[in-house]
Amino acid sequence: MVLAVALVQGASRGLGLEFCKHILRNKSPAAAVIATCRAPEGASELMGLAAQYPGKVTVLKVDVNREDEIKGAAEEVRQRFGKVDLIINASAMLHPSGKGETSLRDVSAQGIISTLTTNTVGPLMMAKYFAPLLLRGGGCFGLQPPEKAKLHSGIIVNITAKVGSIGDNAPLLSRSWWVVQLQNVQSSSQHGHQKPVYRVGTQSTQGGVCVFTPRYRQHRPFPAVPQERSQGQAL
Repeated sequence: MVLAVALVQGASRGLGLEFCKHILRNKSPAAAVIATCRAPEGASELMGLAAQYPGKVTVLKVDVNREDEIKGAAEEVRQRFGKVDLIINASAMLHPSGKGETSLRDVSAQGIISTLTTNTVGPLMMAKYFAPLLLRGGGCFGLQPPEKAKLHSGIIVNITAKVGSIGDNAPLLSRSWWVVQLQNVQSSSQHGHQKPVYRVGTQSTQGGVCVFTPRYRQHRPFPAVPQERSQGQAL
């Protein structure tokens, strides 16, 4: 019987892949990991991880720019697992060109649309289709409060980037990544008006981690995360 189910969106490399490795190595009791990415056939390290942990890793093809793929993945997860306890939205893009646009002269409508679709709309669609599965979760990840009424069933973690920090880049605005800053402003707006929301360790306009717990409706910022927890020790 699977006690905990974690889904990492954007798991082919970088932070997403490392989250998969960490959960597999450190979560006790063991958890099932659902790893999604746009092109599993090209994700050699992820496929190797799945081979290393047979029966514990499920790799699904999900492009967050395609709502039909997110919806289909949610249905497959529902049929196979019945719930999700943790979702980490780790995929993101700096700019379609891969270089970003540090000058206002380089900003294009298509670049903005492509970046916001991946970085902002994608996580929102993940929340839309996976929220029912999170509500069926058993609260197997994260720290639970002592009050029974505030227990959470599941967690969504959205990762943002410090490169989009408005505060850090205000004196050097002409050399900042315009679209990433716009994305963080949008994320801050959404997170400020949707409950439940937790901001862990940093303000969302500075980048960091936003944690959503579906059953805990109180909205308040968390204090800075202790070093051992920021490294993922408190699973």
